[in-house]
Amino acid sequence: MIAAKPRVEAGLPHPLGATWDGKGANFALFSANAEKVELCIFDARGRRELARVTLPEYTDEVWHGYLPDARPGTLYGYRVYGPYDPPHGHRFNHHKLLLDPYAKALAGKLRWTDAHYGYRIGSHREDLSFDRRDNASAMPKCVVVESAFTWGADRRPAVPWTDTVFYELHVKGFTIQHPGVAPAMRGTYSGLAAPATIEYLRDLGVTTLELLPVHAFVDDRRLVEAKLRNYWGYNSIGFFAPEPRYLLAGDPNEFKTMVKHLHEAGIEVVLDVVYNHTAEGNHLGPTLSFKGIDNATYYRLASDERYYEDVTGTGNTLDLRHPRVLQMVMDSLRYWVEEMHVDGFRFDLAPALAREDNGGFRRDAAFFKAIQQDPLLSRVKMIAEPWDLGPGGYQLGNFPPGWSEWNGKYRDTVRRFWRGDPGVLPELVTRLAGSSDAFAHNGRHPRASVNIVTVHDGFTLNDLVSYDHKHNEANHEDNRDGAGDNYSWNCGVEGPTNDPEIVNLRERQKRNFFATLLLSLGTPLILAGDEHGRTQRGNNNAYCQDNEISWVDWTDMSPRDPALEEFVKMMLRVRREHPAFKRDTFYRGEPVEPGGHKDIAWMRPDAREMAPEDWVSERRTIGFFLGARPTLFVAMNAASEDVDFALPDAAQLAWSLVLDTAMEGGARRELPADRISVYPMISRSLAVFAGHDQ
Repeated sequence: MIAAKPRVEAGLPHPLGATWDGKGANFALFSANAEKVELCIFDARGRRELARVTLPEYTDEVWHGYLPDARPGTLYGYRVYGPYDPPHGHRFNHHKLLLDPYAKALAGKLRWTDAHYGYRIGSHREDLSFDRRDNASAMPKCVVVESAFTWGADRRPAVPWTDTVFYELHVKGFTIQHPGVAPAMRGTYSGLAAPATIEYLRDLGVTTLELLPVHAFVDDRRLVEAKLRNYWGYNSIGFFAPEPRYLLAGDPNEFKTMVKHLHEAGIEVVLDVVYNHTAEGNHLGPTLSFKGIDNATYYRLASDERYYEDVTGTGNTLDLRHPRVLQMVMDSLRYWVEEMHVDGFRFDLAPALAREDNGGFRRDAAFFKAIQQDPLLSRVKMIAEPWDLGPGGYQLGNFPPGWSEWNGKYRDTVRRFWRGDPGVLPELVTRLAGSSDAFAHNGRHPRASVNIVTVHDGFTLNDLVSYDHKHNEANHEDNRDGAGDNYSWNCGVEGPTNDPEIVNLRERQKRNFFATLLLSLGTPLILAGDEHGRTQRGNNNAYCQDNEISWVDWTDMSPRDPALEEFVKMMLRVRREHPAFKRDTFYRGEPVEPGGHKDIAWMRPDAREMAPEDWVSERRTIGFFLGARPTLFVAMNAASEDVDFALPDAAQLAWSLVLDTAMEGGARRELPADRISVYPMISRSLAVFAGHDQ
């Protein structure tokens, strides 16, 4: 129990945050422009403020103090004094309890009230007014934690990039309806580590989980008032604390236990992280942490410092040009690698982290340099979402060596091809072959291209082949939100149908997409649930749908869904077993050996190589011949009519069918006993053949 007037000593200005040393706790908070900082201690339920202590020392812009009587589990927050002067970038308001940016755990929930705003809601002066209400009773509280955890012999799986298959999932959505997970554990980190979950992931054949944001985040007030939630979690308020809503019993060590179990199964854990903005919004947003601690330092401000530069679409952008903000991001990354044992990161709106004084993106920005020289972070997987809303916002291929990037051009091109769009072939073959146009520089390899067809942001695979238009009415934004052009095709009917011809075509299209993704050079990413037909009912922006629209449904499957799942498993086996898909160099279109076959050759259905005039035609068929042994040939027919494919070099090679997406579950067709020389492909299908010497 903390006394009403607790003892306080000078303490140390480092490390930042609350640090338990076995006797007491050191508290350190950076603020360059504050005038005074008070540490507020709360009772075990976070409802009553027990004590308020002025941090006694200010060293190198860090306020600090040591409480000998503080113990793990102590709940705390800060009040920071300074000028409230929005025109000059300052928004200090000591009436607001603030979260520690370095808090390792949070307790309690944010309850929305006008008291969370530094200004008086409803005032004609807007944020130039000043609000004196205390918001502490409606704020979550920071928790002093003890970091002891028995990792034992935990080892990172260290999956080679050439073997990596990402599987993007939501911690809650993946397990909340899983019948093999104990009801109390569903929707939690513990549920993701349950034996049934891990068995499913291993059986499927993916290597690396990419978790949607698990940093502590809040639900936007607008969504709460509309009875919605910020389901995806791209609304961070703390970069060190695991999101409490996924904790079974409130102990952050539960996250470590999850990682440990996944590592034991050989599965990596990569986090989707949001360092580009926070939940505090624009100049009219709430004051929850950074804004009240040192607004002028943490955020990129416009020339009129009352307002924010916003290249994220959320109202604010963190300013990684400042060394202390960059330090916070680096400290956070190292904490999740060192303390939580994660295996890498996918950075949301990554260009925002590398914009310099003129707003331009720089591949030699301080953020990239800091990671590149870091002996720990430079060895884990780093993946960029290579776009934001700033000038020159699409930066595919422009990230430094060592990085991989979500390839939106791959997604759009593959979608357009299987939709049947003409004129796609020249770009399609570039995407299938690893997107060398974007990545073949500075010693980068095909693994730099993270190939995507569907991700959390957009249609699921089922909806991609079932809807021509988005249907986001449940988001309460009059269907204005979400991308308008998805390159989708409903195969003839918008939404669900019982028409067997359309159902069969949709299933074939799903297999086409999966086969294309897993046969392409680069690193594939699968959206969780796509392998058994998960639908969001046409919603392509389900960020606020914490319900059946977004959750993976493990029970209400059609008879076709298990067949699709088996097809995906088969395709993942093909990818694992064939050396062509472990290749980590770009194709050259040259013979593998003197006088032999080329490493890759692009073929017409008549078994001739594509000529220059073929690339400018409107053909919707293509084949590619992989000359490295064992030899493979892949035939792709996106046309609306059947096409006979003559298999190449039939005089020297005997061809056998490996798979055909026209067959349910990838089963083999009944074929004559003699060797295949011409293969009849039905419309919109893909087939793979293995070649053997005659």
